[in-house]
Amino acid sequence: MTKKMKIRIAEIIILLIALLVVPLFVKNNYYLLVFNRILINAIVVLGLNFITGLTGQMNLGMAGIFALGAYASALITRYANISPWVGLLLAIAVGWVIGQCLGYPSLRVKGVYLSLTTIGFAEVIRLMFSNLTDITGGTQGMRNIEPYSLFGFKFDTQGKMYYLFFVITAFGFFIAWRIVYSKWGRVFKSLRDNAEAVEMSGVDIADVKIKAFTICAIYGAVAGALYAHFMGYINPSTFTIDMSTNFVIMLLIGGLGSVIGNIFGAIIVTILPEMLRFLDDYYLITFSIIVLLGAIFFPNGWVDAVVRLGKKTINIISDKRAENGKAVSR
Repeated sequence: MTKKMKIRIAEIIILLIALLVVPLFVKNNYYLLVFNRILINAIVVLGLNFITGLTGQMNLGMAGIFALGAYASALITRYANISPWVGLLLAIAVGWVIGQCLGYPSLRVKGVYLSLTTIGFAEVIRLMFSNLTDITGGTQGMRNIEPYSLFGFKFDTQGKMYYLFFVITAFGFFIAWRIVYSKWGRVFKSLRDNAEAVEMSGVDIADVKIKAFTICAIYGAVAGALYAHFMGYINPSTFTIDMSTNFVIMLLIGGLGSVIGNIFGAIIVTILPEMLRFLDDYYLITFSIIVLLGAIFFPNGWVDAVVRLGKKTINIISDKRAENGKAVSR
């Protein structure tokens, strides 16, 4: 195992321990709600990383995928009167279908045209749920969605849901980590860097793109299902282009292709607006300016910038100690 890999594993362990002990120190339900949203958002960004971070294809339709997962789980739970866990399995199946369906258009369009295609997809989904009033409640939304339960134990408080979401997010993180640092991950990255060279090497580009979209959609649909049973209420007006944009911002702040960065991106973009609430009507524009400046000065993500700064500081301290040692020896 290389030194770089050991450092990454140490970072992961520290991050997991920090997230695991959150409920021990945070007792306020609102703060726990924000942390639950962080975990749900992190799952979405882990999926988005495969298509936008690794293969380099812009997907602005995550809100539509998120909505399909949420409504699929909520509808089958309500009308079939079955466990939300079955709804979660249905969300996974829905994610697979979406990934297959969205993957094929990506073979013919790319760049801004793919972005417009995914935006159109998300808007179609939102309008569909808004107009199916007899099934989804239309713009009034769906209320009283049943929370998750396991062997009679209900996850009906913010603290209980936090540990459930933590386990699911950790599992999703582990899968994403294994894929990114596997043969698949290397193929995804090479497709982003030089698609022509990958094709000349005999790799089936179509199959790779569809796989990336499918993994992305499954993660997004699972997060949507968790969101529905977490909030207990869903409304089509929630799943807008703004939601998709926020997911992309999380990915950019964390750093494209960085699995650990996905978690930090979700943390920063979810918490920062809440910290700026004291600015009242100006909090959103302040948040936007911060994100814009970050994109300009830290194009590889904020996490990468912090790591580079830390390494530079350590090198400077080491050099000074070496100089002082030489001066003493003289």
